[in-house]
Amino acid sequence: MNIKVDADWWKTMFDEVYLLTDARSVCDEDITCREVDLICELLPIQPEHRVLDLCGGHGRHSLELCARGFTGCTLLDYSGYLIDHAREHAAKYNYNMDFIQADARCTRLPDESFDHVLIMGNSLGYIPEPAADRQILEEACRILSPDGWLLIDVTDGTVVKESFNPNAWHEIIEDIVVCRQRKMEKNTVYAREIVLSKQEGLIRDCTYSIRLYESEDLVLLLKQVGFESIRVYTDFSPHRYKGDYGFMNHRMLAVGRKS
Repeated sequence: MNIKVDADWWKTMFDEVYLLTDARSVCDEDITCREVDLICELLPIQPEHRVLDLCGGHGRHSLELCARGFTGCTLLDYSGYLIDHAREHAAKYNYNMDFIQADARCTRLPDESFDHVLIMGNSLGYIPEPAADRQILEEACRILSPDGWLLIDVTDGTVVKESFNPNAWHEIIEDIVVCRQRKMEKNTVYAREIVLSKQEGLIRDCTYSIRLYESEDLVLLLKQVGFESIRVYTDFSPHRYKGDYGFMNHRMLAVGRKS
């Protein structure tokens, strides 16, 4: 099986179709609430702290923090569609929240401007060059205040390798079917995703790739870019039922303090 992936796939894939195909994970309020519970448990976070939701997509975590009374949340993502989606949600509930569309490797945000940076929902490992992840983490370190905290939430590479499934499909509502083919090479999973409407036919045929991390790799990377007091928590599985949820189950969370 040969799956060719455009290096810039992540610039165009995160739109209204993504919110359909990943709805089981990213549009489930109960899952989001449990993920935010974990953020509040793992970080020394207070409602008045400045929090950057980096690569935050449609802002489900920062929006939930706002709903819990946090007043200093900023959402940054490359996708203009997802930023607009989050902005509409925030306006509906009158949340005081900032929005930035930018590349996470170069945010142009001031030094030491946040108390916490969150990288949630397996949002690392999209760009083929491994140095890109290091750039993102260096940028997170730069914009954190002294003793600020970073939290990264990625799929557990060890579990993905042990339970690798080359073919998967699931239905969304009654009309939409999502089919995925995958192959693994070293520490990267390459995938082809076909989204079909039973009524209208093909909606999307696309490919993407995700670089996997195991706990020791993540700890080493965080140390290299300037974090200390690093802790890794494995076996976070927000889905209650068995199934193939791609990279959104069996997750690993790492926290580190800026040294």
